Amino acid sequence: MAENREEILANFQGITAIEDVAEAIYHLEEANWDLLAAINRVMPQDGNSSAANDNDTHDVEMIDDDISVITPKTHPPDREDTNQASTSMHANFNAAPNPFVELQVHCNNKIHEVKMAGSSTVADLKKELEKKCGVPVCRQQLSGLGGSRATSNATLISLNLPPNAVLRLKAAETLMADDEVAERLTTTYILHVNVEDKEYTLKYPGTKTVQEVKNDIYSLTDIPVRHQSWTGWPAVPGLDETVLAMAGLQLPQHELSVRRAPGKKDYKRVNTIIVESSDSENSSVEEVEDTTEGYTGEDDMFVDLVQTERLQPLMSDSVEDEALGCIEFAQRFRTRYGPNTPQFFEGTLQDAIKESCLKPAKERKLLGVYLHHEQSVLSNVFCAQLLGCEAVLQTLAANFIVYGWDLTHPDNNNMLLSSVTNALGPVASMTIRNLPLDRMPALLIIMRVRSNTEIYSVINGNVGVSELLGGLVEALERFSSAREDEARLERERDARQRVKREQDEAYQMSLEADRAKEEVKKKQEEERNQELERAESERQMEEAKKEAERAEAARRVPAEPAGAAPDVARIRVRLPPPHDNCLERRFHAHDTLEALLDFLASKGYPQQSFKVISSWPRRDLTLESPSSTLKALKLYPQETVMLEER
Repeated sequence: MAENREEILANFQGITAIEDVAEAIYHLEEANWDLLAAINRVMPQDGNSSAANDNDTHDVEMIDDDISVITPKTHPPDREDTNQASTSMHANFNAAPNPFVELQVHCNNKIHEVKMAGSSTVADLKKELEKKCGVPVCRQQLSGLGGSRATSNATLISLNLPPNAVLRLKAAETLMADDEVAERLTTTYILHVNVEDKEYTLKYPGTKTVQEVKNDIYSLTDIPVRHQSWTGWPAVPGLDETVLAMAGLQLPQHELSVRRAPGKKDYKRVNTIIVESSDSENSSVEEVEDTTEGYTGEDDMFVDLVQTERLQPLMSDSVEDEALGCIEFAQRFRTRYGPNTPQFFEGTLQDAIKESCLKPAKERKLLGVYLHHEQSVLSNVFCAQLLGCEAVLQTLAANFIVYGWDLTHPDNNNMLLSSVTNALGPVASMTIRNLPLDRMPALLIIMRVRSNTEIYSVINGNVGVSELLGGLVEALERFSSAREDEARLERERDARQRVKREQDEAYQMSLEADRAKEEVKKKQEEERNQELERAESERQMEEAKKEAERAEAARRVPAEPAGAAPDVARIRVRLPPPHDNCLERRFHAHDTLEALLDFLASKGYPQQSFKVISSWPRRDLTLESPSSTLKALKLYPQETVMLEER
């Protein structure tokens, strides 16, 4: 029953936006812990607070019994007077809604009063400020408007600004390009915060406000924001509401230090625990006070009650890029639930499957797909207690790749279903589609067995730590056994492939050797053929040259005289061996030796290769003057000469 009352309290605060826990418990006690009665008591439908106490019957519109509320994360408040804050907030909810937003804008030491409709956007406000203050929209630096929530399309009423909210407007000294602004907003800022000789390394997106960083430091160190004394923040007007991208921090890392402000006493924290009495239907509320040592009644007392606040969702609506959505989910999950959270994979589901299931068997891991849903009352408990358990974290870190996704928005839900269908098939997509909301969140365990990647089991959010660990260990044992079998098969397959590869390499080497021999033989044959062709070509050229010389010599030979002509010299020429015949020719007695030599050259016996020898006396006629007549050389009237090779 105690857990049921905690759930009723969280739902009541989520619906009524009453942040004061004591006030919320008071209203629930008055309504005997009837959620609908308490809501109608605080938020009467006719807008008149006296109607809730009027005994007369009125037509009251009842709230639907099916109420699904996001259970928000709680942060300690930063206020001096909790009663005053609670009363003012309660009064604001009972007051009639104001359709207009009134603002006081400080610019250049002047105050400009601006009144706009609550449905106006931040962009409309900036255009109005451009008219009133003369600062162009592209150079406006506004603080006090809500930090990262104040996007251009956000309506003023959605920023929950107090009446007559004070804004500070400053013109940027240098005009920043849109792409530079976008780059800064998407940059991850690494803050090294030194707190009393202990250093914390925090990573934040550029859209994080300084106030949110200070709240996180409070969660880590128990130093309330009002007691924090900082060193290292740049001097920026309206620093607390300024996003990190516009605070002028050093990149990629920035050094900060914080300490408790001097003179501030330690405070005591009141933890409200709701328990149910076993002998009464109505449970009582006990307050357990944990007083810090050294606290006295005369010291300054700061009672910090846990407050609920509307949290930033784990994923933006209508994510367009799956990888960027996963990165955003991982960052916001760590921001909301602290450092003791799983290390979520920052990439697409297909990449996560490749990283976990599609590697060699000995390197594979299980894939855990965490599916979150903000409208499930089990989400915060599952994330903070189960996923934050040290044993669970160690098991996931050692054996799993963890992929996270938020199914709250329909477009994001459809994107994941499409990605699952493409990666794992329609059956896996149908499994996710059929997950009931009352059993969300869910952790899907995906493994690869026998060449199939599929969902092995689904662990729903309505389990305890032991059941979650049991499910993880069971899947791990099944996976380890299958992985060992596949690793053995892979080793055998690798051995066979190695033998086959060695055989192929030996065969290739043999082929290369044979091919090399063939190449050498072919090259030698080509060289021999080339040499023969060259010799034949030279021979043909030589023959052609000789033929040309013979033709030329034959052209120069004088005509042979008739046998009866006077002064005829008959020359008989003996051919060199192996020829045994002779050549005979008639010449005029006054013909020259050159004519005889031309005749012999025309028959293929040029004087460069052959000598012409007279018989008696023996002499080499080629040494004589070519212009000498045959008669002068005593070759008249007849003579026999011999040819000898030189």
